[in-house]
Amino acid sequence: MAIRNAKTDWTGGLNDGSGVVELVSSGVGHFDVSFPRRSAEEAEGVTSPEELIAAAHSACYAMQCSALIARAGGTPGTLSVSADVNLEPDPAGGFRIAGIHLSVRGVMEGIDEVAFKEVAEAAKSGCPVSKAMTGTVITLDAAFA
Repeated sequence: MAIRNAKTDWTGGLNDGSGVVELVSSGVGHFDVSFPRRSAEEAEGVTSPEELIAAAHSACYAMQCSALIARAGGTPGTLSVSADVNLEPDPAGGFRIAGIHLSVRGVMEGIDEVAFKEVAEAAKSGCPVSKAMTGTVITLDAAFA
């Protein structure tokens, strides 16, 4: 299977420094990062590891859910998936990802909403990013769009 690569070039200390994340494998972008923006309510055009995890998780989950809908006899139409990654102080010191909340809204044929919610839950635990986040509480809200 494929290996994907990203890199970050960082200059300065934690609070006065900044960096640039490069998506090396795809070459599709460079994104500014900084700790003050990472921990602030407003990102102001600067991304964070948590936002990048949210992007990875929402994309991975959408793929897994689509596959499981088809496996359950449905015809995937559209899925809209969002992921909220919560960064908070760690009682042991520093910071931690305290949880991830996935939200999915789907339009499909061939399965009802009860079956969709079962598939959605299975996708939550089965997608590779969820597996990589073992130990992090991941919640889900699934419904037809």
